[in-house]
Amino acid sequence: MNFFKRRKILKHINALDLIPVCRHPHEITEEGKVNLKVQKFKNPKLSRFLISNRRSDFFKIKLDELGSATWLEIDSKKTAQEICNSIREKSGKDMPDLEDRCTKFLMLLYEQRYITFKQLQD
Repeated sequence: MNFFKRRKILKHINALDLIPVCRHPHEITEEGKVNLKVQKFKNPKLSRFLISNRRSDFFKIKLDELGSATWLEIDSKKTAQEICNSIREKSGKDMPDLEDRCTKFLMLLYEQRYITFKQLQD
């Protein structure tokens, strides 16, 4: 799907109705936070040539508490609103700006190509 079609879809839909889909693997640290594992090079031959044996093939993107909770709730089935509701239930805290923070975080992840949205895949 080209850029203009994606932009048209995202412009006319509520951000809380979007269904995020992860594009990268992750690992969970001892503190319970998430590190995204983003591959340094897409071409495996180039990766073997440029990266020595001692180094990892991945960048690690460290997420904070809210980012980690949001990432772990993404299952390609829940909407952003359902993710926010689930985070609110699990934390037990009253966060009045949770939806705003969560949608901004998801849009940032989308812009960096760490996630996509199911509506854009169909």
